[in-house]
Amino acid sequence: MIPGELVLPFREDARRREAFEQCVAAHRQRVLRTAYRLLGDLTDAQDAAQEVFLRLFKQLDRIEGDPQAWLYRVTVNVSHDHLRRRRPAREATPEAAGDWPDPAPGPFRILELEERKRLLMEALAKLTERERAAVVLRDIEGLATREVPQIMDVEEVTVRSQISIARLKLAKYVRARM
Repeated sequence: MIPGELVLPFREDARRREAFEQCVAAHRQRVLRTAYRLLGDLTDAQDAAQEVFLRLFKQLDRIEGDPQAWLYRVTVNVSHDHLRRRRPAREATPEAAGDWPDPAPGPFRILELEERKRLLMEALAKLTERERAAVVLRDIEGLATREVPQIMDVEEVTVRSQISIARLKLAKYVRARM
């Protein structure tokens, strides 16, 4: 090899790094938002998102199928791991949810939205981990019902049941606080 000559593995590493960077740029907010909704704490969500992208970097060459579904699956699993290791549950704060975009709201609308976010985060915290994951992926992230079981690695009927139960619990919680 001639000194300074570029070899194929270097070019492959550059392509791999570029693919990784594009994936992070395209999905960073979605992963962080999903982790936050599952964990209820921005710091934990940031840690979880970092772990998700670390796993992505390590597994980039081995991901098969839909990469978005893979990211959701890993986000749910990493969030689940964080919940198991976590100290007693921390309360979600409206400040942490403040980066969710809203087009030109007035001051009363901002107050109303902040209250709704706080109430939603409180209600989500009352669900079981599986119920929270199912309802976040289906109702908040907007995935199709058939995609959620693949991400959670359960049967579709189980996900439908978890979503139904979670919706009832959420509605009951919100009604009790309004």
